[in-house]
Amino acid sequence: MSWTGFKKGISRAGTSLLQKTGQIERTVDREFADEELKYKTFEKECQTLQKAAKGYSDAMKAMTATQGRLADTIDVFYSAADKASESAMAAHAYKRSVDDLDTGIGRELEAPYRTTVMEPLGKMNAIFPVVNEQINKRNHKLLDYDAARSRLNKLIAKPSDDPTKLPRAQAEHDEAKEVFDLLNEQLISELPQLLDLRIPYFDPSFEAMIRMQCKFAEEGYEKLGGVQRYFDDSVRDDYAGGQLDAQVESVLQEMRELTICGAS
Repeated sequence: MSWTGFKKGISRAGTSLLQKTGQIERTVDREFADEELKYKTFEKECQTLQKAAKGYSDAMKAMTATQGRLADTIDVFYSAADKASESAMAAHAYKRSVDDLDTGIGRELEAPYRTTVMEPLGKMNAIFPVVNEQINKRNHKLLDYDAARSRLNKLIAKPSDDPTKLPRAQAEHDEAKEVFDLLNEQLISELPQLLDLRIPYFDPSFEAMIRMQCKFAEEGYEKLGGVQRYFDDSVRDDYAGGQLDAQVESVLQEMRELTICGAS
C-alpha cells in the first residue's frame, strides 16, 4: 500500500468512527441497499449451489466405488461356495454391471458434468470478488464524500478567517460527490442486470445436469436389470408377499441352533 493509500485508510477509519458516534452524518441510500441485499443473497446461493454440485459429483463417485467393493466381495463369496450355481453367476453378472457403471461415471457423468455444471458455476463465483471490490470502492468513496460534506457544512456554519478554505472545501465536496455518484449509479444500474442474467446463464447447466442424471439412471436400470435373469421368476412375487423374509428368518434360526452360535 502506498503512503497516500495508507493516509486515506486512516482518514476513512476516522470518518467511520465519527459516524458511529454521531459526529458525522452518514449517507443512507435505500435503493443501493436493496440492490446490494439481492446481490448478496444471489452470491450466497451460488456458493451454496457450487458446494452442493460438487457434493453430488463426489457422492456419485463414492457410491459407484462402494458398489464396486461390494460387488467384489459378493463375487468372491459366492464363487468360493459354488462357481456353477445360479447365485454365483448372478454375483459375477452384478460385478460386471457395477464395473461398467463405475467406468460410465467417468465417461457419461464426471467429465461432462465438470464441463457443463462445475465450470460454469466456478466462473460465476469468480465474478463475485470483482463485484465486491467495486462495492468496497463505492463504500470508501461514500466515506470520502460524507467527510467532505461534513467539513463543508462546518465551514458554512462557522466561516474561517482564511477566505480560500470555503471554496477549497466546496471543490473537494463536489469532486467527492461526483466520484461517489458515478460508482453508486453504476452499481444500482448493473447489479439488477447481473441478477437478471442468472437464469439464461444457468439454464444450459441445469438441463445438462438433468440429462446426465437420466442417462446414468437409465444405464443403471438397464445393466442391473440384466442381473435379474439369473433369479427365479417367483423371487419378486415372494419378496412382495413377505415370503423371502420368512425364508431368511428360517435360515437365521438354523444358524442360532449351531453350537458355535451359542446354542446350548
